[in-house]
Amino acid sequence: MLGAIVGDIVGSVYEFRNTKTTDFELFRKGESRFTDDTVMTLAVAKWLLTDKEHSYAGLVGCMQELGRKYPDAGYGCNFALWLRQDYPKPYGSWGNGAGMRVSPVGLYAGTLDEALSLAKVTAEVTHNHPEGIKGAQAIAACMFLCRGGISKADIRKYVEETFGYDLGRTLDEIRPGYTFDVSCQGSVPQAIIAFLEGETFVDVIRLAVSIGGDSDTIACMAGAIASCCYHIPVDVAAVSNDILPDELRKLKDDFMKMLAGRKTRNWFWK
Repeated sequence: MLGAIVGDIVGSVYEFRNTKTTDFELFRKGESRFTDDTVMTLAVAKWLLTDKEHSYAGLVGCMQELGRKYPDAGYGCNFALWLRQDYPKPYGSWGNGAGMRVSPVGLYAGTLDEALSLAKVTAEVTHNHPEGIKGAQAIAACMFLCRGGISKADIRKYVEETFGYDLGRTLDEIRPGYTFDVSCQGSVPQAIIAFLEGETFVDVIRLAVSIGGDSDTIACMAGAIASCCYHIPVDVAAVSNDILPDELRKLKDDFMKMLAGRKTRNWFWK
């Protein structure tokens, strides 16, 4: 989950000032910040921590609670309205908000089926369009498979066969013509390709940001997967933790402690 937060913070500077190179500052003092990606990621974490039934109502409550505490995090217009409603309903979105907040599920799930099922719930409270659900499930599945030691080649094959994403293009082919795209179908495959091409955690983040477009969310999704495969450098983790307010840092730490205390469950494809 910290991988998603790091990606969000690093990408925040370049969301509206895209860079098409991997040669950039990871953090800019006074500019790098957490966004709605981090807030909603931690809302999902809080849901998994506190709602043993994994209910829709519990998730909505956690999302609205944290979202209202951080109203200036950069929410999309439809989601900002959803946060303020007394009885919010899903609004058919296929946006990448579904993919950016799902990383706690990828860490929590004990089976692939559970990862897909919980990811669907996290998406469809707002993003109930099939592409929104698919985007969340693809990120959660990649994380789960990485945790199980599945090779990148097999992850690529699984994602292409299960979700129909084209992962055959290289970032060098994508980058020149890529523009701002907040859809799951236009950003989730790119985030996964960044993970597939990267050789370290920081390499993945740099590649994700270098695509351009919705940089914080692409890097958030790519970083979430990468953190299941690669070590996050201590200095990178420290800077990101320092940017978080105490409440959000504690929520992150509490979630990770909960995961550490759970009994190990067998890995299998189900």
